[in-house]
Amino acid sequence: MVTITKPSPSDIPLLTEIARKSFLESHGHSASPVDIENYIASKFTESALENELSDEQNIFHLMHHNGRLVGYSKIILDFPSENIPEPHITKLERLYLLESFHGLRLGYQLFNLNVQISKQANQAGIWLFTWTENHRAITFYQRMGFQIVGKSNFKISDTHYNPNHIMWLPH
Repeated sequence: MVTITKPSPSDIPLLTEIARKSFLESHGHSASPVDIENYIASKFTESALENELSDEQNIFHLMHHNGRLVGYSKIILDFPSENIPEPHITKLERLYLLESFHGLRLGYQLFNLNVQISKQANQAGIWLFTWTENHRAITFYQRMGFQIVGKSNFKISDTHYNPNHIMWLPH
């Protein structure tokens, strides 16, 4: 059974745990262990995620499968991109699913919820960054209809940037 809920402040420890673990699974080999650990220590702390969760612009969802937290997402409405001329667009900031749950089509359910929210808010579409070496994610997004519309560098540390695709899905 799958449930998708909005997190409350009491969910911050769980959100922190899934954010750290899923980032390590998908990006842990993208930079040196020190750079990755420092990034996680700055971005995926309870206080950092509490700040993100308290910002009304950020829309988070937690996904549970058979009672276990297996993934989460974060979108931001009306978040422009210089690569997309539309004024009202949604940024898919995060869509993570633990590796052990890949292949169950759970990511599609979480993604589709975010698309519904974006459409209901009269957004023209959704855009995102994805690491150029995350082939599974790129394939997933292309299956959902995204196209690569640009490039960007994602800062992991002062000395390391990961090359990213900017991808766009109009509604």
